[in-house]
Amino acid sequence: MIRHLPLAACAALLAACSPAKPQAQFSPGLDMIELMAHVVDPAAFQLWRGAGTEVTEAGERDLSPTTEAGWKVVVDGAATVAEAGNLLMLPGRPRAPEADWNRHAKLLTVRALEARAAAEAKDKQAVFDTGGRVYEVCTACHAQFIIAPQEAAEAKK
Repeated sequence: MIRHLPLAACAALLAACSPAKPQAQFSPGLDMIELMAHVVDPAAFQLWRGAGTEVTEAGERDLSPTTEAGWKVVVDGAATVAEAGNLLMLPGRPRAPEADWNRHAKLLTVRALEARAAAEAKDKQAVFDTGGRVYEVCTACHAQFIIAPQEAAEAKK
């Protein structure tokens, strides 16, 4: 036991003297309105435009992709929305109450990953269903946190 004490003391000393790992510093490059307009909305529409049926006077049209490239657009949109959930939680972005904000953001990521898996499987119905669940998260978050356009314009002044 006594022989191990100097070894343990040396290990503790080395650990204490080791430089700390630098922590990443985040600085959101876009304000919330720009993030939504340039990242979240376009990606969500990539997902939503690849599901469901369009009904017009001319008849019904299946919106599901018919090519690999078309499916890739839906997969990419869902993947981007999933990562957007993480972007929404970066320091400086969450709104009060922060627990609610983060709950919406985390659920957005979970649901978008489900949509991505459905698109990767080329499952038309699952893409439609999971896309709807992504939409539910968006509308629930917007009901609690959305900024009216007039408020946004005043905030930029």
